[in-house]
Amino acid sequence: MNTIRTLCFVIAALSSYAALAYRLCQGRRSWKDGAYRTLITTLLFQCLTFTMGAVAMDCASLFGVGNLAILVMHMAAVTFCISAQLILLQWAATGEEAVRKTRYWLVAGVALNALLAGLFFLSGGPGREPLDFDGSGDPLLLAYLLAFIASQAIPCVTIFRQCGPYLRMTDNSSLRQGLHMLSVAAVILFVYQLVRTANVLAIAAGLGIGPWKEAFASVLNMLGIIALSLSLTVSFWGPATARLLEWTRTYRSYRALYPLWRDLYEASPGIALEPPGTSVSDLDYRLHRRVVEIRDGWRELRPYIERTTGDGSGGGPGGDGSAEVRQAFIEAAQIKEALHAKRTGTVPQDSKDVGDFDDRDTGNFTAEVAWLTKVAAAYTRLGSAT
Repeated sequence: MNTIRTLCFVIAALSSYAALAYRLCQGRRSWKDGAYRTLITTLLFQCLTFTMGAVAMDCASLFGVGNLAILVMHMAAVTFCISAQLILLQWAATGEEAVRKTRYWLVAGVALNALLAGLFFLSGGPGREPLDFDGSGDPLLLAYLLAFIASQAIPCVTIFRQCGPYLRMTDNSSLRQGLHMLSVAAVILFVYQLVRTANVLAIAAGLGIGPWKEAFASVLNMLGIIALSLSLTVSFWGPATARLLEWTRTYRSYRALYPLWRDLYEASPGIALEPPGTSVSDLDYRLHRRVVEIRDGWRELRPYIERTTGDGSGGGPGGDGSAEVRQAFIEAAQIKEALHAKRTGTVPQDSKDVGDFDDRDTGNFTAEVAWLTKVAAAYTRLGSAT
């Protein structure tokens, strides 16, 4: 299980260093901003925390002092929690309020670290086994562990409570995404502190907790830190992720419309502005062209569409569906029959040679793509025109 815990520390440290590296790249244009400097401080102590965690899992002493890596890890964790609190404070408070609250958190951080250092040495921390810091019946060491856990849990609660009001104060999409992820990180890390508290108290009471519980706590800690690192770098990966998701949606729609477009194009080659190709470059343009060409091909078929085709019942082969799904199957069936009629030269007496697409609004492109995708799916289920 030590391997799992070490791996969790390493992954958390790597995510912290990645976030730090990204933010440092912005230093030239952002260093004069106080919030930016606080953010860099937070990330530095975050990196130190999990680096020391990995070191503590492998080395019993640091600079000749037993368990010093554990103490440094805990003190750095306190500092980075306080610093994270200051970031939120600088986003929302100004003037005297900001100065007063900043002073309060700084004093609290110094006092907590002094308390941890005092309890560490009073409890004989340098001479103890590293496993004692997972839980101990010694009153001083137990007080040390519970004080550290409280120093981590309280900022999680305050950060989570503050994210809601701050979300209502900003319209910046990247900042809103960051605050959402920060609140998720705070919840995960708070749950981690609860699990850690239960483990410490169980060991202090002489109860066995099993190695999997310590591993579970480490995994929670790692996930919380990854979420925290992501929340602090959302301005970097957020827009790129949004563009990737949008491209994926566009590509899926483009491919989903292909069977319907193919048969319409084969029946009316003139609907294509340019020769068909397989390239997905300039995908937005290609999707627009595909929608236009489908509509043009549909319009070419109107003299061959029987007005009375479809009665609105059923949801297509194999079951019922919503009114929109039923309508999609009706129109898909009309297209299939009209393609067959055009190939055989059969023109119905009462055709849809006037009007336009059952009065559908084609001005909203997103809605148009969604509707045509439903029709294309229904058309595929009915089978290609023969």
